[in-house]
Amino acid sequence: MNYTGNLQKMAVSLADTSQVNYTLILGAEAIPLNQYIGQNIQLRYTGKINCVYCGNLIKKGYQQGYCFPCTKKLAQCDFCILKPELCHYHKGTCREPEWGKTHCMQPHIVYLANTSGIKVGITRESQIPTRWLDQGAIQALPIIRVQTRYQSGLLEQEFSKLIADKTNWRKMLQPNIEKVDLQQQRNDLLPELASKIQKIAGQFSLGDIELLTAEDVVTIDYPVQHYPNKLTSLNFDKNPVINSQLNGIKGQYLIFVDGVINIRSFSGYEVEFSSEPQANS
Repeated sequence: MNYTGNLQKMAVSLADTSQVNYTLILGAEAIPLNQYIGQNIQLRYTGKINCVYCGNLIKKGYQQGYCFPCTKKLAQCDFCILKPELCHYHKGTCREPEWGKTHCMQPHIVYLANTSGIKVGITRESQIPTRWLDQGAIQALPIIRVQTRYQSGLLEQEFSKLIADKTNWRKMLQPNIEKVDLQQQRNDLLPELASKIQKIAGQFSLGDIELLTAEDVVTIDYPVQHYPNKLTSLNFDKNPVINSQLNGIKGQYLIFVDGVINIRSFSGYEVEFSSEPQANS
């Protein structure tokens, strides 16, 4: 059976067993992927790219699938998305105040995660556990709840002076990542940063910044049968057809016998999916 549509980042959900379920989104088509692990599948890039927001046909996508004009006008493409400590909603200069209200002026969580090692991160509270699954975290722990993205960005900036704030995707896709005691890490970090946290809290209303000291660690298992011996990054622009056995999925990466591909990096690409692939041409 074949499906064709524009790629979006894979939809993820966490089952009661802590196993991640993945769905490949191709336009209006939603394809449950876990069932194909261990089987051959084919992904064929048709050569077309559409902006993930306006739908216009484009030659190149920016910021994970947007056309260039959209990157200049949309709040979701502003520089403060990558650097939340630079959020300027409170200054009245947000590109799209209504979007900012529903995405940035919402409760956020500062968390610790074990992806390629321990890291700090932030996300809207409503995006838990999705954010952790997208990053390939095998463990995660909320440590602070705040009321806005800006507040979470200020805190993350302080934590990042002591621990990583990014994931090394190559390490994340290696087997046997060691578990860490995230609760002990939290207990060590919070006192060390107490004065910084208090200083940031003093800029806002009482109760805006809440320490979370009784949360349980969330453990996450990914549907991976085999990790690759060599991490070769597959690219639709260079190789438009992937015809290989799917060995697993972690983060937003499909893991094949002969390489891995970050699906989110190719958002907007029109792709044909087949579970009964033909020989490469």
